[in-house]
Amino acid sequence: MLTVSLSHRFDNFSIDVKFIAKSGSITSLFGQSGSGKTSIINMIAGLQKPNSGIIKVGEDILLNTNNNIYLPPEKRGLGYIFQDSRLFPHLNVSKNLLYGIRTSLFNNSQITFDNIVDLLQIAPLLERKPHTLSGGEKQRVAIGRALLTQPRLLLMDEPLASLDTQLRGEILTFIENLRDELGLTIIYVSHSIEEVIRLADQMVVISDGVKKAEGNVEEIMSRLDLHPLTGMFDAGAVLLTKVKSYDKNYNLTELSFNGGVLRVTGTNLPIGRTVRAHIKARDVSIMLSHPKNTSILNIFKGRVTEIGDHQGSQVDVKIDIGSPLVARITRKSINELGLHVGASVFTMLKAVAIDRQSLGA
Repeated sequence: MLTVSLSHRFDNFSIDVKFIAKSGSITSLFGQSGSGKTSIINMIAGLQKPNSGIIKVGEDILLNTNNNIYLPPEKRGLGYIFQDSRLFPHLNVSKNLLYGIRTSLFNNSQITFDNIVDLLQIAPLLERKPHTLSGGEKQRVAIGRALLTQPRLLLMDEPLASLDTQLRGEILTFIENLRDELGLTIIYVSHSIEEVIRLADQMVVISDGVKKAEGNVEEIMSRLDLHPLTGMFDAGAVLLTKVKSYDKNYNLTELSFNGGVLRVTGTNLPIGRTVRAHIKARDVSIMLSHPKNTSILNIFKGRVTEIGDHQGSQVDVKIDIGSPLVARITRKSINELGLHVGASVFTMLKAVAIDRQSLGA
């Protein structure tokens, strides 16, 4: 478990955060560009010393300014993956990977050269130089090199920021495999809410150098007060579901959750697999009675539990359908439907509104 408490003042900016990352989980530091995420992760890595703070991994103290304890980066046993791959251009992939191998007090028997090459699917790249690799291939090699240092904790600072959408999807799959196969504790810095929803177990929301919220992804995403920080366009609820069935004829998957069954298209996933579904508020509509003769496959009955700020033209409404769901409708619709906390409603969601990018395992 990683315990972090940091305070630091820059010339025109301050960091003041406390959070805990559970062992074997992915914790995301989420916030918009300039919010202080990279400064925080650099302090954890030992690349920058804060004015005051404590950093512990388990019972091992990496930093305690009160006792003048400050372990240098090479003594912390942490792996760091940057936005760019930072591979050695004069070495081929194999030698870049071997450069990372060293004796460590934190040896993981699963982290061997052959296992990492297999896990990241980079065997065909071993004799190639970095300049011949795609952006996604470079990042896979960079991840492999960091892992071969036998880190007890992996720091990832916006590792997909320079990649296009297709390559991001590929690398996300490999990061999921790291969590599932190696059981590593990962601190994942990102300003992409879709990356966080797909990967993270816990998230810490950072704004102007200050922690605004900390908790599991489902809890944080359902909070209406955090939508300005989590992103108004992508704001919505996250449902924890399990794959119930797959209809090959219609290419439809049924996901069961506390509230019913969610039908989505084009996602043939293993039966029984746990899947997190991001339901964007802008894709959810509300009716006062059960709709008839509709193409909508996802209809849930629920009760309004919270209505957001009424000042703008749009309003977010939280509905309890067995799990929290959020709908974004106009203020005019609020008035015409007479919506209020406690009102009984039906929510509607198109199956085609949920794609693979909206699902995280």
